[in-house]
Amino acid sequence: MRFLVTGVKGQLGYDVVRELKSRGYNDVLEYDIEQMDITDARQVEQCIVGNEPDVVIHCAAYTAVDKAEDEPELAEKINVAGTKNIAEMTELIGCKLIYISTDYVFDGRQPLSYIYDVDDKVNPQSVYGKTKYKGELAAKINPRCFIVRTSWVFGINGNNFVKTMLKLAETKDEINVVSDQYGSPTYTVDLAKLLVDMSLTYKFGTYHASNEGYISWAQFAEEIFKVNNIDVKVNHISTKEYPTKARRPHNSCLSKISLTNNGFERLPDYKDALIRYSKELKEQKENEKKLILK
Repeated sequence: MRFLVTGVKGQLGYDVVRELKSRGYNDVLEYDIEQMDITDARQVEQCIVGNEPDVVIHCAAYTAVDKAEDEPELAEKINVAGTKNIAEMTELIGCKLIYISTDYVFDGRQPLSYIYDVDDKVNPQSVYGKTKYKGELAAKINPRCFIVRTSWVFGINGNNFVKTMLKLAETKDEINVVSDQYGSPTYTVDLAKLLVDMSLTYKFGTYHASNEGYISWAQFAEEIFKVNNIDVKVNHISTKEYPTKARRPHNSCLSKISLTNNGFERLPDYKDALIRYSKELKEQKENEKKLILK
């Protein structure tokens, strides 16, 4: 099988490539903006039609949530027009497409007892959420399409909440973290495994995928410090006390029943994922030190 992965410099794209190669798939086309600008229809045609992959795993996206409020045209161009280009070309050659979406397609106004299912009404409240949902619609141009909504992503190859907390802990004894936004963290290593599993099937449709467990950002920060044996006090604050340009959902709890119903293995508990990720971060630091010493 031949795979084409977009956004390979990002957290998820990087781990998707690692997962494919770990399974022995060596025919993997690795694309980021330098190799293929997804907003350029001609480039997309050359790369997809010219190489005829069996599966395209589309991880490239405009993900700067707050910045998107100031750059709506650019976010639309990348997340919608870019996805449309990919969907049209994959549909043309009969290729499977996996599109990565987000919890931000929901408004997050339901009480915390509510878990959002794949068929629930979408109502994005931010430019990012709106463009990612439009990207879902564009992806459906190809009927051989998987749409996978995820949340709170963290991986080795890029910036994320875990790295931010660990960095802040180097200079601070206490940190203010929002405690009225709930959801599930997602380790890209675990998500990548699921995406590859999906790509080998014909169970097309919309899915929710994140690590098991629902927590607030403040609780996640506390778990990060606990796992890494760091003594930092986490002050629980409200969203109103930490204003941002883009509106965040208060409830991002996603139901993964669609995975179970279609025979896919759900991702491990977020605590287990965080332990493995923290170990990966430490190994990365140790390797960097060895390189410096050489």
